[in-house]
Formats: sequence, structure tokens, C-alpha cells
Amino acid sequence: MESRNDTAISVFLLLGLTEDPALQPLIFSLFLSMYLVTILGNLLIILAISSDPQLHTPMYFFLCSLSLKDICFSTSTIPKMLQNIQTQDQSITYTGCLSQVCFVIVFVVLENFLLAVMAYDRYVAICHPLSFTTIKTPNVCVLLLLIVDALFNTLMLLRLSFCTALEIPTFFCELAQVINLACSDTLIDNKLIFVETCIFGGFPLSGIIFSYIHIVSSVLRMPSSEGKHKAFSTCGSHLSVVSLFYGRGAGVYISSAVIDSSMKTAVASVMYTVVPSMLNPFIYSLRNRGMKEALRKLISRLASLS
Repeated sequence: MESRNDTAISVFLLLGLTEDPALQPLIFSLFLSMYLVTILGNLLIILAISSDPQLHTPMYFFLCSLSLKDICFSTSTIPKMLQNIQTQDQSITYTGCLSQVCFVIVFVVLENFLLAVMAYDRYVAICHPLSFTTIKTPNVCVLLLLIVDALFNTLMLLRLSFCTALEIPTFFCELAQVINLACSDTLIDNKLIFVETCIFGGFPLSGIIFSYIHIVSSVLRMPSSEGKHKAFSTCGSHLSVVSLFYGRGAGVYISSAVIDSSMKTAVASVMYTVVPSMLNPFIYSLRNRGMKEALRKLISRLASLS
């Protein structure tokens, strides 16, 4: 294929889920509803935690950060898709596409680290309860997030030479799909992705596994069955989110390796990006007694104001 210089590239084309005009209104309504539910659900989590002093603890600080991440993640991809459907224009600018790639990487890696730090938080709370407040202070929590954000700056530079066929078979610009469009040698890029995946994905996952091995070991040594149940219940919602995050990641990786269909690739990308951000608030609000109470108070307060 004919190679083009980066400065000559003006647009990419996002093929989305389907090109059938009859299905476009349905897809628009579905994604708009999912986006609004995601924003509202995560915003309620943030407001409930902020307004309840009893939830001003490291665990809920990280939960609030996770909800904020979900809002930003969804906002970086879905509105552009809705705009494309509404205007019947599949194009996205070169700058906009690379910006989406960077934002998606940032928020995916951020969720990796947040889930790992939340697992460590549960490990300290269950295995070292007497030293919990000294080990996990709010200042340390903020510092951890700042360090993570600083590491993401290294992922913001992409140097690619593209071909003339610039069609992306998903509804947003995904790193792997953009690299597939490159005419230049992508061996270094693929190696870099592998190394970054091992660092930003493997290390957090190892930390989660390490934390829960110690948690399970400590809980099994508890003499009281009530204590065991209480300890496991505090980890239930986090384990559900961890399973959803890494399970969908493995599913997308396997599907991309064995599926050669733009439609199925697009559906896999939806399962990886849109659905989890929408489900996370429900998982935490339904399985966490503290969140249920805080949401009940917040909704009652909002109802009284209206």
C-alpha cells in the first residue's frame, strides 16, 4: 500500500458496529442510554462518598478515584461515536485519534493500578488491622496516584507512518488497530506494547494475587465464622470488579487473536470499554453495605431539596 507521511494524514475512519442506516438510531439510543447510566451511576458514587464522613477512608478514596476514571474513560470514546452517528460522518481527525489512543491507554493502566492498590488496602485492613491507619494514610494514597499519573506520560508519544487505508473497525481509536494501519515496521512498537503490558498489567495483577493469597490465608485462620464472612464480604465487590476487568481483557485478547471480523472486533471493544464502566457502580453499591447506606442518605437529601 502507498505510504503517507504523518503530516499529510488528516482523518481516520471509525467504522463502528454497523454501516446499516436502519440500525443507526437504535445503536445511538443504546449507547446514549449506557453513557448516561455510566455518568449518573459513577457520579452518585462520588457524591455519596464525598458527602458521608464515615466513608472518608482509603478504600472509598480509591473507589471514588475508580468512579472518576470510569467517567473519564467513557467520555473519551462514547461522545465521539454518538456525534459520528448523529452527523453520519465516520471520520476522526489524526490528532483526535491519537488523543483517544493515549487516553484509553492512560485510563486502562490507571484502573490496573487502582485495582492493585485497592487489593493492598484490603490486605492491610484484614492482615494488619492495628497498623492500618499508619500504613495507609490519605497522603500516601494521593502520592500513589500522582506517581501513577507521572508514569503515564511515557505512553503519550506515538510515532507511526500510515498507509492510505485508514479504516478502524471499532467505534474508537484503539492502539492495536491503529498500529495495524501502519506501513512502517511495527516490530519495535509491538515489543514496546509487550513490555508495557508486562509492567503496567503484570505487576498490578501480581500485586492483587499476592494480596489475596495473604488475605485468604489470614481469613482461614480466623476462629469465628462470622469474622470470616465479614472479611470476605469486604472483598466481594472488589473481587467482582477485578474479575470483570481482567476477564474482559483476556476475552478481548483471545477474540482479537482468533476472530477475523470487523463486526465481532467492534462488539469485543464495546465489552471491554463501555459495559464495565457502566456495571462498576452497581457492583459496589449492591455488594457494599456502607455504599448502600451512603446512597440512601444522598438520594433522600436530594429528594428533600427538590
